[in-house]
Amino acid sequence: MADVHSPAQRSFNMSRIRGKDTVPELRLRSLLHRAGHRFRLHRKDLPGRPDIVLPGAKVAVYVHGCYWHRHEGCRLSTMPSSSVDFWRAKFERTVERDQENIQALKVAGWTPVVIWECELRADPQATLHRIQKAIGSSKTR
Repeated sequence: MADVHSPAQRSFNMSRIRGKDTVPELRLRSLLHRAGHRFRLHRKDLPGRPDIVLPGAKVAVYVHGCYWHRHEGCRLSTMPSSSVDFWRAKFERTVERDQENIQALKVAGWTPVVIWECELRADPQATLHRIQKAIGSSKTR
């Protein structure tokens, strides 16, 4: 099936897809801030540039979009119907890179937490509680 958009329109649409300051990330940052947590954003010196870093507790939070990071079993994690081989390879590499970054953080003594877009949307308070639990468990080490 041919693309329904012109190359210029498709380029414009794709340029609007952001890696930073996404709606789920902003939502989570707001929850953390209201709960009294102070954090840093997108630390370049950590593997994968975690979206939110709580340096005192050595907790790194990744806010993953279900589509791009392939949330297993999620309805938002669909496969495009065209160029399937291209997309499959792209998604597989993204998942591999995510695992590599999480492992590297663990080796460096950090506690990585992955928050899924759908999880944050469904129950923001439970998501916040999960991060607070990671903060608490990292302080007991």
